[in-house]
Amino acid sequence: MKQVVIASTNPVKINAVKAALAQIFADDAFEFIGAKSESGVSDQPMSMAETKCGAVNRIRYCRQHYPAADFYVAIEAGVERFDYGAATCAYIVISDNVRLSVGRSAELPIPLHIFEQLSPNIELGTVLDKLFQTENIKQKGGAMSLLTHGNASRQGVYQQAVILAMAPFLQPDLFL
Repeated sequence: MKQVVIASTNPVKINAVKAALAQIFADDAFEFIGAKSESGVSDQPMSMAETKCGAVNRIRYCRQHYPAADFYVAIEAGVERFDYGAATCAYIVISDNVRLSVGRSAELPIPLHIFEQLSPNIELGTVLDKLFQTENIKQKGGAMSLLTHGNASRQGVYQQAVILAMAPFLQPDLFL
């Protein structure tokens, strides 16, 4: 049985990793551990650089606290204002203690008036909960679901990103 440490206790992130690995390794058995971990960045990362740093830090934290795992997976969501507008996406970092794979989820445009309400201490989920009168949307469909009328979900987008970030582990001879 392979042990996978997911650097989060958020059910959306845990379920995305479970579904991705079940799809990739249909014949394997896994033990999944959702672990609180330290990102070392703001509650709401405000740049892609900060977002990636948070995911890498979560991997480091989990490797220190769960040294025997087969895989470590971190999903860190963040926002940034680009020249074309504001958007949110997540960095996916996966490690097996030998290699480190870094990937990103699809980007979701977010309205500028929503982005302008965010800060390192005020998360996108909090602003969206207030605007859409939802509760804890980040542990449900997320901004992805709210802004696409349910045609995309946070879990689905993260699941795809985890599958893509697994490429170096699935084709190790090509990623030397």
